[in-house]
Amino acid sequence: MPNIQINTQTITQITVVDAEPEKQAEVLSMMAERARFMARQPGFVSISLHRSLDGRRIVNYVQWQNRQLLQQAHQSPDFRKVWGKLDDLTDQIDPHLYEVAEVLEVAEVLDGAR
Repeated sequence: MPNIQINTQTITQITVVDAEPEKQAEVLSMMAERARFMARQPGFVSISLHRSLDGRRIVNYVQWQNRQLLQQAHQSPDFRKVWGKLDDLTDQIDPHLYEVAEVLEVAEVLDGAR
């Protein structure tokens, strides 16, 4: 389960993957298999995969205890072995690292409105 909080060492990687709609299911399946591998690596917190309703994108939301452990997991030969196939199926893979800057929950919004 994602744990989204400010002021933690948790690092977030958000990757947007563009693919043709007829390839989205196959790309998502490969990414889900890779996610199961990553879930067994040191420092793993969570992975959430999202598919766009138009079939053109998949967003991978990954949380890791810290940047170093995420980089180590990415360097694993088992992680990298399907990279070429994923490149063949996709138009673009765009990963970036983030830190949580703000979190707002419904209870806070409702309390503030009173």
